[in-house]
Amino acid sequence: MAAMKPRMGDGPLEAVKEGRGIVVRIPIDGGGRLVVELNDEEASALAIALGDVTA
Repeated sequence: MAAMKPRMGDGPLEAVKEGRGIVVRIPIDGGGRLVVELNDEEASALAIALGDVTA
């Protein structure tokens, strides 16, 4: 049985405009990245929500 090792270097947090959506890639513990596609309205709401909890 192979040893389970967390993958490292899956990339930084990034957000890019692709077509009409915004794709956000978030590194997660244990390896890999969470990928979420948002529209402009959802991205604005997320920015406000994150600002509220980090202020």
